[in-house]
Order: sequence, then C-alpha cells, then structure tokens
Amino acid sequence: MPNQVYINNIAKFLPNEPVSNDEMESILGMVNGKPSRSKNIVLRQNGIKNRYYAINKEGNIKYSNAEISALAIKNLENKNFSIKDIEVLSCGTSLADQLLPSHSSMVHGELGNNPLEVISPSGVCCAGMHALKYAYLSVLSGQSKNAVSTGSEVISTLLRADKFNKEMNCTNTLEKKPILAFEKDFLRWMLSDGAGAALLENKPNTDGISLKIEWIDTISYANELDACMYAGSDKNEAGELKGWKEFDPELWLEKSIFSVKQDVKLLDKHVVNRCITALASSLNKRNIDSHKEVNYFLPHLSSMYFKQKLYDELKVQGIEITDEKWFTNLTKVGNVGSASIYIILEELFHSGKLKKGEKILLMVPESGRFSYAYAYLTVV
Repeated sequence: MPNQVYINNIAKFLPNEPVSNDEMESILGMVNGKPSRSKNIVLRQNGIKNRYYAINKEGNIKYSNAEISALAIKNLENKNFSIKDIEVLSCGTSLADQLLPSHSSMVHGELGNNPLEVISPSGVCCAGMHALKYAYLSVLSGQSKNAVSTGSEVISTLLRADKFNKEMNCTNTLEKKPILAFEKDFLRWMLSDGAGAALLENKPNTDGISLKIEWIDTISYANELDACMYAGSDKNEAGELKGWKEFDPELWLEKSIFSVKQDVKLLDKHVVNRCITALASSLNKRNIDSHKEVNYFLPHLSSMYFKQKLYDELKVQGIEITDEKWFTNLTKVGNVGSASIYIILEELFHSGKLKKGEKILLMVPESGRFSYAYAYLTVV
C-alpha cells in the first residue's frame, strides 16, 4: 500500500520591504530616462498594489534565488522539524542564478545541512508544482519519509531599465485591448521576487492542522501549441524558437536574447480555455462535484485581468466555484511565478480559517508552452 502524504508546514520568504506602485519605477529605473507611458494602465489591469524585489531601493542585488529559497526552507523549522532532517530537496524555479550547477544543488549548498537527494524541475509557473509532485511521489512511494519542495523567483534583476527592451511605446492601443500591454511593458510592472517552501511527510502533525494530498495532476499541451513565454531564445515568424547557443555572442544583447518575452496572441487565445479544460478533466475522472467538494479554490493568477475570464470559462465548462471560495493574495505580493502557489497556500494554512474535512483545490496555469498543474488537498 502506498503511504499517505501530508503537507505539515508551509513557509515563505519575501525579500526586503514591499514595493508600492508609486515606488516601482524609481527602483527599476526609467528606460531611456523617460517615465513609462503604459505603467499605470498595466497596473490598473493587473490589480497589484505591492510586490517584493531582491534588489533594494538603490537597485543593488541583496539576495540570490538560491538564498531566498534556503531562507524559506529555514522558516519551516520548528520544534518538530530541522533542516537536518530533510531527505529529499526538490526546488523549482523559472530562472536559476546560473546555467550550471542545478538550482537545487545551489539551495542545498546554502542550507549546508546533510547529504541528501536533490532534483531541480524546470519550467515557468508550474516549476514549483512539479517540485511539489516529485516530493509527493517520493513520500507516497515510501522512498522517503519526508521531502521539502520549493518554488522561487528572482526576476527583478532582469527588469531593471538597463537590461530591458527599449521598444515600449504601445500605450495608444492599450486602452482598447489591455492584453497588448503584455507585449512590451507588462512584465516590468507584474513580475516580482520571493520563495515558498512546503514540508511533506508520511504522517500528519500531532498538533495543529495538516493538508493531506489527495492527488496532483500536471499536463502539457506543447504537442499542440507553440512557445508563448520564453527567455534565452528568439522566436521566428514561423513560431519556432532558436536558442541562445545558436546566436553569435554580439547578438545576445542586440536581440535581447536573455530577456523574458511573451507571445500575447497565443496567450489570449489559449491560456484560459486549456486551463479549465484540463481542470474539468481532472475533476470529472474522479467524480468531484466542485459545488459541494471544494471549500477553497486557490488559483495562481498572473493578473486580476484574468479572474473574470477564468470565472466565465469555469461556468461554460460546468464547474461551479462561487466567488467566495476563491483565495488569492496577488494584489499584496504580486506575481511570483513558480512561488506564487506556495505563498497563497502559506497564507491560508496559517490563517486559522481551515477546518477538518475541508477541501482545497490548487490551480497553476503556465504560459511557457502551455502547461497546467492542479492539486486537491484535505484538511486533517
């Protein structure tokens, strides 16, 4: 018989002080010394009020990705758990600090605990969920008694004015079609830094709540759809990606090869529909009645712009999750990519609201090449 697997603690680390909308441009800098013409439109659409950066208000880097991951993990420690107890370390991120070694290896080095198993799932927003699933499967199979998974991002260093693409004048069309904000200025006013960590064990807490993992599903539509969000590459007219190794070094800067880019036409066409189609499949194959068997719905939203679109598509596909069941902290912490779902769940886990028997549904869409991840948890 497989083990049961429980999330027994969740922690986060958000670097430095929260950054308000008014402070963003003074920290990230002005491209060509000019204020952004589209920042306020983007912020009005995404609904974010505060976010966190690993760079300080002088623009200096204070934390690496590996450091904030390790700090989140250390925040898991309590009277029942030490980082020296970790058997498996599974760390997901969109952009590690380096190409080699792996992100988990660097996090392990920051922890300086004991020799252990490490794995580094790659991806974009789903990387944190892939890390969670590996940890889950390790404990479920009996290969380990515990595992720690993380999601983390340090993107602010790539959003500074000196590193950003200068073609940003698309304001005139933004009022009519907000989705176009994604194409140029969107990512500078959306993405933020932070890390989350989860402790998974084969027995629940003896005091306090635990979250039993019922299942985790992930799915990719890369067989059908082109890349949508990408970095370290360039996209040709046929929609094909050409990786950084194929370009002469002098073109890396000229073509902004290492900047994060997004194909907004693909995003708007596919991200919501495929997300809910895959969710419906996961629920239907287990005969889960979303109206009766979901108490909390935790979606990773890249922007509040998508909330109504997701809500409408849920209804179209026969999934009833009323608004009062939605739980998100996007407006307070920003879009932290692969760390977002951990940071949302951390707030709910420690809120004092959860009651025995309640069901929690997690949903993480990823526009990289359209991957999605879902998890279903029971409060015990």
